Amino acid sequence: MTQSAESWNSYLDKHGPAMVLLARQWVPSHADAEDVVHDAFVRFWPARNRVQDPAAFLFVCVKRCAMDWLRARNRRQHHQNVAGEMTANCSSLFQTRLEQDEDRQRVERHLANLPPPQREVIVLHLWADLTFQQIGVVAGVSVNTAASRYRYALEALRGAMQQELDR
Repeated sequence: MTQSAESWNSYLDKHGPAMVLLARQWVPSHADAEDVVHDAFVRFWPARNRVQDPAAFLFVCVKRCAMDWLRARNRRQHHQNVAGEMTANCSSLFQTRLEQDEDRQRVERHLANLPPPQREVIVLHLWADLTFQQIGVVAGVSVNTAASRYRYALEALRGAMQQELDR
């Protein structure tokens, strides 16, 4: 074992349980605390020789990583809450006049029946006004695949709506 590996192992052996315990003060689970300790150790190791008290700096890294983890979790929760509120407050994909409500509901129903990749392309092209090049980037497909999905989706929508009118 090299000098660096021995030193690395000795730091973990000596301080590992205390680092996890410290991280556990801010994160909800033991596994999360271990993740925080890992991140802290990665942050600590390259800088350990440039600080006056490496052991103290190691625990500073643990605390900072735990705080970063906590802030990230809070941001995620906030974004999820906002998205949930927006979804709850949106009654439809469209904003239309009252007399168009029946048509809107029919289009939304048929749109919901499309395969998700086709629905994604329709929404991105018609409502987000993205080009097929941009849609290809978003969907992770070629421009031709994005255009084909759009064409197939339009054909499916036309067919479903015509079939409904023919009834």
